[in-house]
Formats: sequence, C-alpha cells, structure tokens
Amino acid sequence: MANDIEVGGQGEFHAKDYHDPPPAPLIDAEELTQWSFYRAIIAEFIATLLFLYITVLTVIGYKSQTDANHGGDGCGGVGILGIGWAFGGMIFVLVYCTAGISGGHINPAVTFGLFLARKVSLVRAVMYMVAQCLGAICGCGLVKAFQKSYYTRYGGGANELADGYSTGTGLGAEIIGTFVLVYTVFSATDPKRNARDSHVPVLAPLPIGFAVFMVHLATISVTGTGINPARSLGAAVIYNKEKAWDDQWIFWVGPFIGAAIAAFYHQFILRASASKALGSFKSSSNI
Repeated sequence: MANDIEVGGQGEFHAKDYHDPPPAPLIDAEELTQWSFYRAIIAEFIATLLFLYITVLTVIGYKSQTDANHGGDGCGGVGILGIGWAFGGMIFVLVYCTAGISGGHINPAVTFGLFLARKVSLVRAVMYMVAQCLGAICGCGLVKAFQKSYYTRYGGGANELADGYSTGTGLGAEIIGTFVLVYTVFSATDPKRNARDSHVPVLAPLPIGFAVFMVHLATISVTGTGINPARSLGAAVIYNKEKAWDDQWIFWVGPFIGAAIAAFYHQFILRASASKALGSFKSSSNI
C-alpha cells in the first residue's frame, strides 16, 4: 500500500490510501475454470465484431457517396471527420459497455501493452487477441455479405500504405498513433490517478475514444489508420487483395512497438516502477 500526501487549497495536508493492484501472474491456470474468463472472451469477440461492422460500413458508405463515377457528390458523405468520429465513437461506446466485463480492450495492441505492464495474464492476453481477430473477421464478413458489390469496389475498409508515402513513414505513423492510444488507456485507467484526483471525475472510455478520433484525423491519409492489428487483419482477410496483404506487417509491427513504448513510458517513467523496485531491493539488502 502506498500513502499519497496531498496539499489542499488552504495549506492542509490530506492523506489518501492507495492500493496498487498486484501484478497478474504470467500463467494463471485457474482462469480456465472460471466462467467470467470465457464471458470476457465472448465480450471481446462481440465488441470487435460490432466495431468493424459499423466502422467499415461508414468508410464504404463515404466512398460510395463521393464516387463521381457512380453519381456521387465529391462534397457529400460524412467526410474524414465523420470517419474519425465513427471509429472514436464506437470505441467510446464499446469500451463503456464492456469495461466491466473484459476491460474493453477491443485491440490486440492494447492487450499487448497491458500484458507487458502485468495487468493481464499471458493466457488471457492470447485468448483476447484470438477473440478480437475472429470478431474483426466476422464483422467485415457481415459488411461484405450485406454490401458485396460496394465492399469490393471501395476497398473493403482495408488498411494500405497510401501512394507517395515510404514504408518508414507508414510504420512511424502506426507506432506513434498506437502510442497515443495505449498511453491514453494507461492514463485513463490508472488506479493511482483515481485515488489522487478523485475530485476530478474521469469517464475512461471518453478520452480513449477521443484518442482514437484524433489519431484517425492525423493518419487516415497515410495508412488509413490501423493502430489495431485485429481491425487491419479482419479487413485484409475478407477483402483479400495483394496490396492489403503486402502492407499487413506494418499494421502489426507498428502497433505492437507503439504499445510496448507506451507501457514502458507509463509504468517505468511516469509511475517510476523501476526506481521503486530498485529502492525496495536496496532496502531489503540493507536489512
């Protein structure tokens, strides 16, 4: 237990008890016997399915409405802002709905970052990622089933590196974009922050959704904005075109690197976990 001392507006000191949750075990076999574990996996599957269904439909709808070759209006549709809102808004809604069941990851990069920070076990992380990828594939499959001609004609919502951008630029966009997202996830769900700033209500899904929205505004023109390997994989599997598969590695390597950097930055620099661990080791050595 850590004891945080704060100074009030009138120079008073207020102590707040803060309990740092214990790190999740690397392998937790007991999870496999609990219904809550499988319920969380189902929640991740359904949430990612819904996420891909709504967002890919939005992308395809926008492209069809602005396609001048098929009677579209170049100024019509929801626009880039609308696409960004669709992705960010769905993350807000789905994280809000599933946070109490599975933690509301909906993204293998988020799960990977939380695993590195020892917030989830290896078993749970792997099963979440499998559920997320399967959900993304099914979500895109539903879009194609309902709008097959539009799906193929307008790119299936697949992530691809845009013409004129180098591989390094695309990879950097995915790394930085995912860093912003995962850093926001850590900050918005930090129990120490909740204890210290209890007077400032923070609805965690809101800043997370805004992070997704802002990253989309910045990187849609570069990579179509992945920052979610399941989202990129699901669209690539159903669209199944060479360009989407050739660029697929960018949307796995970039987000995983970005998530790892965010986990390290938050846990070992902002939260000073490394210095605390070293101080604890020195204290025990002096006894």
